[in-house]
Amino acid sequence: MKRVYPDFMMSDMPQRTRGGYTSTAPRRRPTGSERRRRVQLREVEPVGDRDPVEHPQHDRDETEEVLEGAPGGPIDRCILRSFHKHVAAKIWLGEDRAPLKLVNHGAKLQLWVLDAERSRISETVQRSGLAPLISCSHRVASRPMLSAFCERWQPETTTFHLPFGEMTITLDDVASILHIPITGSMISFSQPLRVDDANALLVELLGTTDVEASRETEQCRSPSVRLLWLRQNFLTITDVSSDDDIEFATRAFLLHLVGCTLFADKSATSVGVVYLELFRDLSMVGRHAWGAACLAFLYRQLTTATRFEVRQLGGYLTLLQAWIYEHFPEMFSSPDLSYIESLPRALRWRPHVIPNSLQSVRERLDRLQSSDVCWEPYVDHRVEHPFPDIAWFSGCIKCGLVVEPYHPERVLRQFGYIQTIPPRPFAPPRPERSILLDQYWERWTDHVLTDQSRGRRCQYSGSGKSVAEYMAWYDRISHRIVQPPHLRSGFTTDARSSLPSHTASTSDSRNARALTLLRRVISGGRQQSGDYFWGALNEAHSILAGSDETSASHSTPSPAPASHSTPSPATCPFFRPPTFVYPPPASVNPPPASYDPPSLIVPPPPASVAPPAPAADPSAPTPDSTTCTAVYVRSKRKKKT
Repeated sequence: MKRVYPDFMMSDMPQRTRGGYTSTAPRRRPTGSERRRRVQLREVEPVGDRDPVEHPQHDRDETEEVLEGAPGGPIDRCILRSFHKHVAAKIWLGEDRAPLKLVNHGAKLQLWVLDAERSRISETVQRSGLAPLISCSHRVASRPMLSAFCERWQPETTTFHLPFGEMTITLDDVASILHIPITGSMISFSQPLRVDDANALLVELLGTTDVEASRETEQCRSPSVRLLWLRQNFLTITDVSSDDDIEFATRAFLLHLVGCTLFADKSATSVGVVYLELFRDLSMVGRHAWGAACLAFLYRQLTTATRFEVRQLGGYLTLLQAWIYEHFPEMFSSPDLSYIESLPRALRWRPHVIPNSLQSVRERLDRLQSSDVCWEPYVDHRVEHPFPDIAWFSGCIKCGLVVEPYHPERVLRQFGYIQTIPPRPFAPPRPERSILLDQYWERWTDHVLTDQSRGRRCQYSGSGKSVAEYMAWYDRISHRIVQPPHLRSGFTTDARSSLPSHTASTSDSRNARALTLLRRVISGGRQQSGDYFWGALNEAHSILAGSDETSASHSTPSPAPASHSTPSPATCPFFRPPTFVYPPPASVNPPPASYDPPSLIVPPPPASVAPPAPAADPSAPTPDSTTCTAVYVRSKRKKKT
């Protein structure tokens, strides 16, 4: 039985502060989200029955089992049970939200550089596996783009719900984009950190005095320290300092690094002291699964930002932004042509601010189709960075007390498989019961998706196919569009007609999808593999012929290709041997006689091979040297004029 207390009685009860610890202080500084809620009464459960992690699938009442559909979808709320609190539900009803304020510390990393005078600190950072974060962090983040994708995040499934299906950031994305370890021991904390314990950690592991530590945590009003305070106290330490000072500075640098990147919270200026415990033994820093912890922390930040009253987005936004660039290159990306595959994929892109408004980005996402997505962007990157088998892990990932589910079975198309209807998502356990997750994670090979759960591979790499019944199921349980029909800029007023319907078979829809594939092949150049080139042409031919992915469920299973081999002319209906055409003479300009790409046009013979001169007429007078010289001078003057 829940008890209701007025606000004036809440001061004597244990409160959770911004840093995550429990305090009985009579006054607590409210956050911006709480001030915007305008709540007069708060519901408080008994301390023994309190759930520290609010998850929509914990402790449900029996009356909540029958859930009605929401306006604009989902029709069946058996999956998205908390959708009535989602920002997309508010937007559909006419309550708009401005672009989120992004917490991005990419520029602050340049304020603490490990040069030659700090080589001892740099060696430890290299062994930790976190060194790539220094160079691959984006200094600029696009607010409209990240805010629009955040509106499509669903906490129950931990995936983005797009018009054609679900997508998410996988462990394979983390390993390819950041090049940080995703295997190893899971980052775990037994209980929330108190302020007194935080002060003791600062004195023990950073060598500060008790007065300095107390003053810093008191200024942050939480068990945290400011990023500026770390730079001011440890930036001047070099290799000539004592061994203890170098050890303290190394821990401070690593804490500053993860506070600016992996665990950037909405405070925007500080980092939790609890992460300092991970750097107690500097020789063991590289044994943590930093990538899995980063992904769990980003999942939680996206989940928090789906509430309408929230105005900020934390987490490692470089990972989110680079993931969008990789999978939607034709919409948002700006590639760096000097990139080489041995570097993290985050360096492949030049981050830029999209000049469009949030509404325009929403409408672009509402019109997305499966053919607009690059489902397997790391094909060329596999030589330097093979596919990690742990990406098939199905379970929970954690970062301290943050536990989030990880569902690769919901995004099979990102692994090159045909998407089937996934099982119901599972709710993560409570933090105090998540100790068993460490053992579960250590034996991850026993908890990967089986071959039967993965299903069948797509015939061509990156085609993004799904079974016939998937879209009918997805249309019933998901919210496929975000922008309300009556607020669109010049589009149809019918909410469902503007969607890329799975039953549409008109010629305009097929032509648009085929042109998208062909445009991607033409813009890809010579960097794309042969099987992708011929596969895209074959898929475009099947789309124009009317036999596209709707027949995926009726096709016979085909094993995964052993290698990237180019199909023969007999197996590819779109095959045609290249035609080599010499360009016409300069004096003649006929219409082009071939539609071959420009790369297949052979240049004319070199100028040194001149046609034979005509035979001289013996009756013609032979010019003397004076006449030849005069003609040469006149021709030279004409060239100068």
